[in-house]
Parts: sequence; C-alpha cells; structure tokens
Amino acid sequence: MTEPSTPTTVDALEPWPETVVWRPVSSRLFLVHLIGIATWTVVLLAGLITGLVLTSSSSLWWLLGMAAALVLAVWRTVIAARAVRAWGYAERDNDLLVRHGLLVRHLSIVPYARMQYVDVTAGPLERAFGLATVQLHTAAAASEARVPGLPPAEASRLRDRLTALGEDRAEGL
Repeated sequence: MTEPSTPTTVDALEPWPETVVWRPVSSRLFLVHLIGIATWTVVLLAGLITGLVLTSSSSLWWLLGMAAALVLAVWRTVIAARAVRAWGYAERDNDLLVRHGLLVRHLSIVPYARMQYVDVTAGPLERAFGLATVQLHTAAAASEARVPGLPPAEASRLRDRLTALGEDRAEGL
C-alpha cells in the first residue's frame, strides 16, 4: 500500500516561487503616502477645531472627533507602511509580474507581446522624493499593471526594457 501524500498548499498569488525574483519599490514611497495622510489629518483637525470654536455645543463631541481623526491617521499610517512593502515586480523572459495589496491581494501578469505602450509619470511629491511610476497599457482596459515608487533611473530602465521587449515579442503577431 502507498502512503497518502500530504497535500501541498498552493498560493495562486505566488507563481513559480523558486524562479521569480521579486523587486520591491522604494521605501521613500511611504513618505509620499505619509505626507498625504498628514495633510488630510491637518485639514480634518482644522475643521473640527473651527467647529469647536464657532459653536457653543458640548466640547466633548468635538474632542472625540479629534481623537477619532488622530486614531484614523495612525491606522492609515500603519496600513500605508504595509501597503508599500506589499508592492513588488518581477521581470521574466516573456512577461512582467506585478503584485500589490493587503486585504485584497493582486497579481498581474502582463505578457510583453500584449503591451501597447508604457508611461512613466511623476507627480510633484514623487519628484520631490526622487520617485516615478511606470504604467503599462495593454489592449485590456482593466489592466492594473503599474509599478509606483521607482527611482527615475530604474523607471527609465524598466520603460526602455519593456518597450524593447514589447516590440520584439509583437513582431511575431
């Protein structure tokens, strides 16, 4: 008699773990998120303080609102730190893999032959921290193949490589 084999767990979001080398995004992306969180927290607190000063109602509710805003800011900061660590990408011979997400994890596999064009963008905060975002566009409108938080040199290298590989692979179509 043969022994029953132990079932192995397969994670659909970790394809070919022994062959994929994930590259993380820059940790400076967390600072960009942190500035956004701080900005919204200051605006929210300013509104609550203004309401406290201008109304004659009980200050307890206003103080509870301010405490809730601060708790929300701390929670969003923790989530932002984990979310930045969740981003990663891997370049393979025929496709690019992009993963992200905490609660709902996403894995996008974009064949180079399916890419139509590649965008590199950088908003004011990203530029201030020396970051850029690479966005891949395919025939599928729902493609979420975007890699934020890359140093400009890496974003440029990835853009050029993806463009060259996309042109190479598309010739056979």
